[in-house]
Amino acid sequence: MGREGWMGAIGQIIAEAGEAIDRRRLREGTNAYCVHSPDGASLQFAMPLLVRRPLPDGIDARGADGAVWAIIEAVKGAACTDTRLRPLGALDTERPARYAGGIEPVTLVHSDAAIGSELWKPDEENMFLPDGLHCTARGAVPYPGPPEGRAIREISETVAALAEGIGEVMRRLPVGDLAAAATLSLDQKLLRAHLPSMGLVCFIGDGTLPARSYTRFRQHHRVAGPKEGVHIPFLCPEGIGPIEIELPASGRRITGLGIRRREVLAIAGSNAQGKTTLLNAIRAGEDDHAAGDGRELVVTVRGARTAEAGGQHLSSADVSLFFGSLPPGMSGTPKAAFGQGSGSMTMAVQVGAAAREGAPLLLIDEDRAAANLLVRSTLQEEDVTPLAEILAKRRDAIGETACIVATSSLDSLIARADRIMVLRGHGAGAIAPAAFRAAYLEYLEQCTQMAEKEQGR
Repeated sequence: MGREGWMGAIGQIIAEAGEAIDRRRLREGTNAYCVHSPDGASLQFAMPLLVRRPLPDGIDARGADGAVWAIIEAVKGAACTDTRLRPLGALDTERPARYAGGIEPVTLVHSDAAIGSELWKPDEENMFLPDGLHCTARGAVPYPGPPEGRAIREISETVAALAEGIGEVMRRLPVGDLAAAATLSLDQKLLRAHLPSMGLVCFIGDGTLPARSYTRFRQHHRVAGPKEGVHIPFLCPEGIGPIEIELPASGRRITGLGIRRREVLAIAGSNAQGKTTLLNAIRAGEDDHAAGDGRELVVTVRGARTAEAGGQHLSSADVSLFFGSLPPGMSGTPKAAFGQGSGSMTMAVQVGAAAREGAPLLLIDEDRAAANLLVRSTLQEEDVTPLAEILAKRRDAIGETACIVATSSLDSLIARADRIMVLRGHGAGAIAPAAFRAAYLEYLEQCTQMAEKEQGR
């Protein structure tokens, strides 16, 4: 057979599976393989399939990945009752939980990020082309024994049956469901393209449900599903200026928060109020989501950056936006620093790069940030200029980049924001920047008075 074991039988399996195989996309060892599982109880497989049913008439091909999502999710739902589809979840093996990613529900339609690789979802392996649905089916069956005649025929029949089962699910799906899923996907794509002409970098629709539920296969917030149980929807507060937009594909009019180009938006509030969750939803707005995800009305232009503390080795790194000189142990100059960077210096590199490169949006979360790079303390050296002072005195240094900061305690940074959203009880409110600054000054005066009283004792 040229190769040992089941991989050596791939050619025969492909030949016997017939028209079910997508030969144009077949890549042996990558999307076409059969291997004995490590525990010896199962045969794991992958095979590119072609279901010759084209995208129904009337559905815009630009939103076809939404229709692919609807089909894949319907197939997953049928896996428990259709014997042809059970191999997708390895439901007849001794340990199906190991392969549950194949049938786990997914509400992510499209992402440019490499996330959820163990999940079955629309991507470059699962798409509509003019000749039909191209998809890569993965799963496992009980080990049929060595790759000999009868066992090979059994696996070939399993592959052909999978394609047949997927095709039947497609036939049963109402065209209206496919069209709705495609239109929602296209709404997000077109709105994302239109945001810059509206002077926006992000839109968060009213009714958004940003909180996530994580599983073994969906551990990253961008692919995680909607939270179960109590979930408070986002509603843009009147005090922060809600806007109304028309979704380009469906024509629906919706209201929500538009985040403006070049603005500084503070998402403030006490601990565990959903600040990080909302920040994550904004970043996930670079992806397209299906109905029910909760974030299908959050749309963010691509190219958003984050800035976080975390030491790394720097090689000719530009930290001059924040540092007037380098600390001991580093060499070079602030415009070309070399050595082991601290958390604040690493974060300075990220913020500076976002500004220089014209990133549309920069996200900063206090929980992951170097606070000394954001606000000044009494003991801070003069050769470090924190972000709060840059925004106050050299706002143009940030260029065209909009900045969103999630914080509970960095008052001097919040005071520099153009708009301030306050989360209380997981609901969104607002405070006018002038009112916040007045309250902040009053707080500082009270601190001064208390200190003077302490000194007078």
